[in-house]
Amino acid sequence: MVAITLVHGDITTMRVDAVVNAANNSLLGGGGVDGAIHRAGGPEVLAECRRLRETVLPDGLPTGEAVATTAGRLPAHHVIHTVGPVWDPRADRSELLASAYRQSLAVADELGAATVAFPAISAGAYGWPTADAARIAIRTVREVDPPCDVTFVLFSPEVFAAFQTALAEEG
Repeated sequence: MVAITLVHGDITTMRVDAVVNAANNSLLGGGGVDGAIHRAGGPEVLAECRRLRETVLPDGLPTGEAVATTAGRLPAHHVIHTVGPVWDPRADRSELLASAYRQSLAVADELGAATVAFPAISAGAYGWPTADAARIAIRTVREVDPPCDVTFVLFSPEVFAAFQTALAEEG
């Protein structure tokens, strides 16, 4: 069974093989985790994202998919960019959120990553209810059972507490 660790902190400081970026469709930076990763990673991350947009992803990265770039100046080796869904109380998009985790883990496996750090995808600016986002994240990682150690790096005490609860409930 995969080892899951929770950390209250800043994902840009993690010394892991890959950090996951809760990116937007453009891959060109934004707010929250996305902006922090682009700022800390420096111009190398943005340059690779631009190359992806100019070549294989001219329309941007679809929701629920993932792609890797260099980590630039981050202490990690790679950034895995994934686009989580925007919360919509009228539509069940939980499969897209689970897909963002599954696809990120598949990319991590392709990279040979032994350690991966995730943020709480979609639980910030995209408005996903924190407790539900935590349950989906923990459940999906458990179901995939990747050959790497997974750390959830959670910026706020409230999100950290929601992930603690979800981890306890999911075993």
